[in-house]
Amino acid sequence: MLSPDLARIRSFKVVPSLPKALEPLLKIANNLWWSWHPEAVDLFIRLDRELWQQTNHNPVKMLGMLPQQTLETMAKDEGYLNSLSRVLDNFERHMKRTPWLDRTEHKPGDFKVAYFCSEFGLTECLQIYSGGLGILAGDHLKSASELGLPLTAVGFLYRHGYFQQYLNADGWQQEYLPDLDFANLPVSRVRNEDGSQKKVTVNLAGRELTIAIWKVEVGRITLHLLDTNLPENDPADRGITGQLYGGDMEMRIKQEIVLGIGGVRALQAVGISPEVCHMNEGHSAFLALERIRELIHEHGVSFDEARSLARANNVFTTHTPVPAGIDRFPADMIKRYFKDYIGEIKLDMEGLLALGRENVYNKNEFFSMAVLAIRTSDWANGVSKLHGVVSRDMWHNIWPHVPRHEVPITHVTNGVHARTWLSGELINLLDRYLGSRWQNDSADHSVWSAIEEVPDEELWDVHETRRQRLILWARRKLRKQMKMRGANEEHIREVCDGLSAKNLTIGFARRFATYKRGNLILRDAERLLKLLRDSERPVQILIAGKSHPADGGGKDLIRQLVQFARESNVGHRIVFLENYDMHVARYLVQGCDIWLNNPRRGMEASGTSGMKAALNGVLNCSILDGWWDEAYQSDLGWAIGRGEEYANPEVADDIESRSLYDLLENEIIPLFYDRDDHGVPRNWIKKMKRCISQLAPMFNTNRQVQEYTEKLYLPALHRTRALGGEDMQEAISYTHQGYRLRENWSKINVEKVEASTEMPIGVRDALGVESVVNLGELKPDEVRVQIYSGQVGNDGELLTGDAFDMTYADDLGNGKHRFTGEIKANTSGRFGYAIRVLPGGDHFDGMCIPGMIQWENPGLYRKQTETKSSTVEAVKH
Repeated sequence: MLSPDLARIRSFKVVPSLPKALEPLLKIANNLWWSWHPEAVDLFIRLDRELWQQTNHNPVKMLGMLPQQTLETMAKDEGYLNSLSRVLDNFERHMKRTPWLDRTEHKPGDFKVAYFCSEFGLTECLQIYSGGLGILAGDHLKSASELGLPLTAVGFLYRHGYFQQYLNADGWQQEYLPDLDFANLPVSRVRNEDGSQKKVTVNLAGRELTIAIWKVEVGRITLHLLDTNLPENDPADRGITGQLYGGDMEMRIKQEIVLGIGGVRALQAVGISPEVCHMNEGHSAFLALERIRELIHEHGVSFDEARSLARANNVFTTHTPVPAGIDRFPADMIKRYFKDYIGEIKLDMEGLLALGRENVYNKNEFFSMAVLAIRTSDWANGVSKLHGVVSRDMWHNIWPHVPRHEVPITHVTNGVHARTWLSGELINLLDRYLGSRWQNDSADHSVWSAIEEVPDEELWDVHETRRQRLILWARRKLRKQMKMRGANEEHIREVCDGLSAKNLTIGFARRFATYKRGNLILRDAERLLKLLRDSERPVQILIAGKSHPADGGGKDLIRQLVQFARESNVGHRIVFLENYDMHVARYLVQGCDIWLNNPRRGMEASGTSGMKAALNGVLNCSILDGWWDEAYQSDLGWAIGRGEEYANPEVADDIESRSLYDLLENEIIPLFYDRDDHGVPRNWIKKMKRCISQLAPMFNTNRQVQEYTEKLYLPALHRTRALGGEDMQEAISYTHQGYRLRENWSKINVEKVEASTEMPIGVRDALGVESVVNLGELKPDEVRVQIYSGQVGNDGELLTGDAFDMTYADDLGNGKHRFTGEIKANTSGRFGYAIRVLPGGDHFDGMCIPGMIQWENPGLYRKQTETKSSTVEAVKH
């Protein structure tokens, strides 16, 4: 090897030389549209199946390795050329399809959403992802392409991607890092007019860092990738984009500066000025500071004025259900990296640090990227209904005195991209019975209901074909990994031949973290072994997943499973498949019968592997957490427990493992092996059909992207345009109105409340309420006075609450104003209410401003509303 340190090495790129008839293959290969269209994948497999596997399903590399004779032969094959022509036509139709928004009542005009994420899982040959977050981001881009959403994306082009996994003889995870060959991947340099690569720079603790820009085409979506492995950079800085989730805290802050600040500059360099920026997790939160810097530079405004507009177009998605999962940096690190930057955003260092602190007065608190994202975004969401509740609980301190259910963090439940994860056989079956609408309108429930028309035998044949393919593939993979561990041939044969395509097959595949409890199934070894050794109703469990290299607890879970299988002599019934990636995942979610998931409740933000399984009719058996908490119905899967939460983890493990064994013994295994005279499990298939028809339209990324658009992107766009206007005048006015409100907020006082609460009222009858509020120097149209009403608990607290705007009545002089309103109770019981004041007027309606909520009697603030309420009984007529 000749090092560049020894001699100057000039590089050039060699591209495949194809016969003219096959040139469209290059166009297809360089757009990842092929990755979710089996007919396109089949074009490359037909050229050379073995080479397709050898290149890890990389069509660009494969085309450059094919013998010229093979290419010349296929260029004369009429059948192949006809297939190529059909695939090319489908590709071009996809690129020209009418955007979804144009078929709705929304008419936003031209705009652009920029989607930032630290990882993207698009296909296995582009290893710039680790797991769920990246796969979700990749599926988001694919659905955005299918919907024609005006979206672009920003991420990293990691030189080594994420680590590759293998196990040693004792079952301990080992890691190695691949070296990605960018020249033979479906990525390309973004170039200037003179042919040089586009680059941007950022300041990194006093030194200039250069970032090169690459791109990946994902259907109609362009993903821009950032690369610091450049000769002009300091050797240590070249490794910033070396590895996903590698290195220490110092490396993480450098990566996040590159992604956030460098990412915004990269978009500007390619001529994109997005009106909406979506931070998919907090890794890219520094982008908010760069957006503020741009506005200050362009308009000469203050930091607060710039932030008012910048936060209007920022959307933040949190995926983390526990504070420990958030990236946090010590104050001295922030000072070191931003001491030169703060002058450009007209902010002092304490002001910057406060943006990342939950308690702005605690100067010992670390700087949180999630808190920065929240404080610089008007829009935030969790990734499942339950996770929305968890997130509002987790971050409610940022909005003091706001009832937890009103904390402005909504939820958009995750989904998965249907065509990426459905088996080819099932796609063909759906095409025959559902038509093409399931592909173009995959969020439409009426489309999927036609699955009921598929004959049981045909659906079961497809499923059994996929299970057989899974087992054949698993045998090959298992044989290879056991040889690498030094196992003897007899033992290898015994284990591999013991896997059967006829057995009930349970899949458990996910990141191995301790909260996911990968060893819960081992809790009662005797009960488990009885299931695994049953020759009449055999069960086999296929397991896959990586543990973070620094997570010793997660690695030990893998070791326990491997050791149990070996020591109990059930290695043919419980097997661990190494190096979990998209390729492994596809085999598992398409071919298993049961998808098992047993995290500690409240710790799984969403989870998407079970959704992929459900698309294929694989039935879920899971703790009621994440997505399954809102998806579960008894006729389409199984729930472990009923959503209980336990203070003692050991107690939880005992109870929930027993529940799992009970389900397997009494429901799942008997149902699977309950066959009619033709060997068809009719009742099992009934659940499969119900699973597909109910879950496929809801838990897919086409629905997810549509929901993000309608719930977050378009409101962000409208607010951005409303505040942007001519020279940011609306944003400036909004900011200064905020100053006026804060200066006078503490002077607001609810002085008098009147209502006839002595006698009960009837259900749905109205209770009139009047209130006198001293607004000081503020005017009535600058505030919203509300009745907050709900059911009252035994201690006088409001258990639930809804807010109703009161109507301004008259001016009583000396800053006092009278407001009127009414309450209606829809059920009988004991109800209460309190009066509160919020900011009102232009651009404030509907916004929840930290520190700006005034209750009638703040000294008695307690529990949910933390205010003692007036009470009234509602009775049935």
